[in-house]
Amino acid sequence: MPALSILDLATIYPDEAPKDAFARSVQLAQKAENLGYKRIWYAEHHNMNSIASSAPAVLISHIGAHTEKIRLGAGGVMLPNHSPLTIAEQFGTLAELYPERIDLGLGRAPGTDMNTLRALRREPTSAERFPQDVLELAGYLNDNTRIPGVNATPGRGTGVPLYILGSSLFGAQLAAALGLPYAFASHFAPTHLEQAIATYRREFKPSEQLAEPYVIAAVNVLASDTTEDAEDQLRTTTRQRIKLLAAGGQDLSNEQLDAIADSPRGQQILDMMAFRAVGTGAEAKDYLLRFANMVEADELILSSLAANTEQSLRSYEIIAEQLINN
Repeated sequence: MPALSILDLATIYPDEAPKDAFARSVQLAQKAENLGYKRIWYAEHHNMNSIASSAPAVLISHIGAHTEKIRLGAGGVMLPNHSPLTIAEQFGTLAELYPERIDLGLGRAPGTDMNTLRALRREPTSAERFPQDVLELAGYLNDNTRIPGVNATPGRGTGVPLYILGSSLFGAQLAAALGLPYAFASHFAPTHLEQAIATYRREFKPSEQLAEPYVIAAVNVLASDTTEDAEDQLRTTTRQRIKLLAAGGQDLSNEQLDAIADSPRGQQILDMMAFRAVGTGAEAKDYLLRFANMVEADELILSSLAANTEQSLRSYEIIAEQLINN
């Protein structure tokens, strides 16, 4: 059985404020730590009303102060939005505050739309420098700066482990070339999962950080005490996503949202959740084992499909009972 971890987007549920999401993130991290999950990652998104993890380093520091041993990290920082030196300083600070607990996953997407990209002062071509920026960042963290006379303080010599995130062959090839772990975003971009992981394993070159390939695959989860309840929860979550992504947040009836779900646009949104473990603990376990075997994953990072705090915490508890503490 591969290691199990959690991806937390600090979801802001309807009628909530970001502070509610942060309180839930603390609660989730503490519970995950007690249940034996390996790590929790927080993803950088911008201008999304339902996601509060826009500043991963700040959120990680807050969670670190309320936990003791679980690994924490970004899954990920969208590096072209920032200078490598700034990220080295941020995660170097975290590494000094929480030794041996900090990860740094890196992506090259903007994590937002084109208008917000401009508000971030990011050039559309900045993603082209991603490989060079990763190397520059690694140099700062490993006391081997690529810019003479420029060092990250904090950061220098901390050796914060880097992970390449991706949903295409580009990330797989880069992670393989640099000898870094590879995390595939199959929880929302399932199309190229098997091809990308096969490419990564085939082309992998050992590095100081990693001797052999290491694959993390993301998968959606929703476990409950009965199959029927899990399906009901999934239906609620699906309607919420259709409302947010296809209906512009309009207050529509369930019948109207279901009709949109049946449209081509709705099907695109549903296809994003193609890899999902939904059902009882036994059913979720069976799916996760088959999924992990399919891609030969060393680790699964779980993204909750639950529609509220209680359901999400219960879902992770059920999965831990089946796959961590059993």
